[in-house]
Amino acid sequence: MANTTGTDYLVKGAAKRQAIFDTIPAKWRLEHPIPPATEVRDVTGPYIQQYLSEREIQITESDAVDIVAETTSGRWTALEVTEAFCHRAALAHQFVNCLHEVFFDAAIEDAKQLDAYFAQHKAPIGPLHGLPVSLKDQFHVKGVETTMGYVGWINTFEGKPNDPRRTVTESELTKELRNLGAVLYCKTSVPATLMSGETVNNIIGYTWNPKNRFLSSGGSSGGEGALIALRGSPGGFGTDIGGSVRIPAGFNSLYGLRPSAGRIPYQGVANSMDGQNSILSVIGPLAPTARSLELLFKSVLSQQPWLQDPLALELPWRDDIVLQTRELIKRAGNGDSTLAFGLMRYNGAKIHPPIARGLDIVEQTLKRLGHRVITWDPPSHAIAHELGGRIFDMDGGTDIRHHYGLSGETKAAQVIVTENGPEITASALAALNIGKREYQKQYMDYWNSTADLTGTGRPVDGLLCPLAPHAAVIPGQYGNVGYTSFVNVLDYTSVSIPVTFADKTMDLRPGNASDTKFDHVEWDYDAETYDGAPVGIQLVGRRLQEEKMLTLAEYIGGEIAREVAMST
Repeated sequence: MANTTGTDYLVKGAAKRQAIFDTIPAKWRLEHPIPPATEVRDVTGPYIQQYLSEREIQITESDAVDIVAETTSGRWTALEVTEAFCHRAALAHQFVNCLHEVFFDAAIEDAKQLDAYFAQHKAPIGPLHGLPVSLKDQFHVKGVETTMGYVGWINTFEGKPNDPRRTVTESELTKELRNLGAVLYCKTSVPATLMSGETVNNIIGYTWNPKNRFLSSGGSSGGEGALIALRGSPGGFGTDIGGSVRIPAGFNSLYGLRPSAGRIPYQGVANSMDGQNSILSVIGPLAPTARSLELLFKSVLSQQPWLQDPLALELPWRDDIVLQTRELIKRAGNGDSTLAFGLMRYNGAKIHPPIARGLDIVEQTLKRLGHRVITWDPPSHAIAHELGGRIFDMDGGTDIRHHYGLSGETKAAQVIVTENGPEITASALAALNIGKREYQKQYMDYWNSTADLTGTGRPVDGLLCPLAPHAAVIPGQYGNVGYTSFVNVLDYTSVSIPVTFADKTMDLRPGNASDTKFDHVEWDYDAETYDGAPVGIQLVGRRLQEEKMLTLAEYIGGEIAREVAMST
């Protein structure tokens, strides 16, 4: 039963929204609201820099690897780094609505303790010593609320009033990050239910894209994407059940890792549809650089999460795979074609011109480097899309009805799961799981078969394909998750890689657009509104290939950047 009726939830949501703002120190609040998107579309770079000191800019525009090189050596203090990122995060929230929880005071105290430890021991606590890390608002942090975008979760523990866990619980990943020396300082916005490619809820409203404030930051880890795009965080963690790390990464010109299930601990994390294990939500990092993803991922594995999470795999970081992959890259640079990739431009949902151009850039890059590129023609992704949709709707909307019902709030139109439908039976669930397993086997066999096409004696080293049919999307127009959800059905590894930006002067219909090679491109799109939107792609590897994909992502991403630079 709803605890409130009518529009009461709007009042409660507004009160929480104000409470979030009130936690921002007065010295970091804007004197005047920023101009509308019609006047200032892009609030990254020079726009946000005007509010920061040169020292703050130096710190916050360093990546996580460079930051820990300074903090673990004592050249930078944890305190000055933390204060710089808290300031920039405060600005980011006022620009695009990206924070759900702000606990800067606690973070500053933690940073002071880290500095005291370093002063006494002349050594860091761990590899992330003094590194601010942001968290999607699914992770429990001691003394900090988790609403996950639900009004009905305000002042509760996951919707349960008076539950003592509210003030003492921490997720396993939260504990491990503290052990590693990270500083936790904010939690970022999500769409209620988490099942949306856009971030919108009845607490903070809509989370906008920092590069183009007419557009979405993506979902469901949209707050993470927006915050990191504004360099209000050097790296953070989101979750991904259908693309929720990779989509915000792509929409915000970031790198994002969707690992296979079991590599990063999910123990103690709030979730929608908890107990649905046919497609597991997984945790993955987002950051401006691929090497930052590796630092965060590798550091978490060093904590041996399999000793605390019954679903975590006992699979430490594998340096041998990194070295093997680097050797393949090195040999390719010497003219020995040792790497091959599949390229998929279209899986049934037509792509916009900026995505088509981004894929052209990727193909040109790979061919310039001498790699074999084959056309990807796998078992139909429509099968995976159908399987995923049926799995996400298996409870008939029972879970989201309950959590929306706590406040009587309405569901956002962007939420993709049903609110009212039939629950499936145990036998239907078994059949669904069999169908998923059979599809996974078909895809495995297809991947293996590409060894006959690559010329390397091995199957493709990875698949490159879109993250979505469009760049960072116009609100309300995210209509197809098929480019990302097939990865979740397969439980494959995937890394988002930034490529370019939509350009209204370049992404135009060519004179020969009637040629069949353009049949997969949707020319009827709003080039003016999309102008400046980030364009990303994903590199997909097989299950549990995180070390290889991160190594390849850093290599390919760097080469794509060079390709773009050479063409301008």
